[in-house]
Amino acid sequence: MSKVLASIDASSYAPSICDHAAWFAQRLGARVAVLHVIDRGEIARARIDLSGSVGLGASETLLEQLTAADEAQARLAQEHGRALLQGAAQRLQEAGVAEVETLHRHGEVAETVIELEQDSDLVIIGKRGESGNFAEGHTGSKVERVVRGSSRPILAVPRVFMPFTRVVIAFDGGESASRALHFTAESAAFAGLPVHVVSVGADAAKHLDTARAVLGARASVSFESLDGDVETSLCAALRAKSGDLLVMGAYGHSRIRELLVGSTTTAMLRTAKAPVLLFR
Repeated sequence: MSKVLASIDASSYAPSICDHAAWFAQRLGARVAVLHVIDRGEIARARIDLSGSVGLGASETLLEQLTAADEAQARLAQEHGRALLQGAAQRLQEAGVAEVETLHRHGEVAETVIELEQDSDLVIIGKRGESGNFAEGHTGSKVERVVRGSSRPILAVPRVFMPFTRVVIAFDGGESASRALHFTAESAAFAGLPVHVVSVGADAAKHLDTARAVLGARASVSFESLDGDVETSLCAALRAKSGDLLVMGAYGHSRIRELLVGSTTTAMLRTAKAPVLLFR
């Protein structure tokens, strides 16, 4: 049986993650595992060590108070996580998902997702996490770490869910883009949905011929060759309103090149309003 791994936190993306997971689960006949990770690193960074700023006697008292506060914070995080998972499971079951599993872990979020993804067919995360609520226009660093380290398709979703009405594939002929193309052609999740393949640049015609060989048998498929900046062209290919899903290869160049010229993957995660399904 197929499995969808949905990683949630306390951000406003959690309901959308659950709704996207339910959509895929119903299309694939899959079960859903909902994951919440208590990030020890973030808890540790939130601590303030004031023990050296007062006299010895007072600092011993303060250390005891800080220790008690840490323990209380850990208990609160545990209870909060359980409540999040319970709410997510209820939302998924109400959406018609028959089999829901909840996973509560301590550790670093990206590492935990990558560790647990091995028996999953799809991983779903929010485009930003808890701290991302105040970082509009930026992509969460954990999202990049998950995508770079994952061997599974990663769906990065916006805050609002809308059922998909069209799949837009960005195809550049690369290995990861080819994985994305074949996944779209073969997955039951996209059966019956119109597919629009876009290629940008001088080799676009050649890449579209490759895509036709893979997708040509589909009932509703179209192809488009575009010129100009990749990010601008892809955003133009997506509809102004939600309903599209962008499928593309991820981080196909070296970190050094991306540092110099930027990353199309990061740019699309940041600017595209649609969910983005990424393949490494």
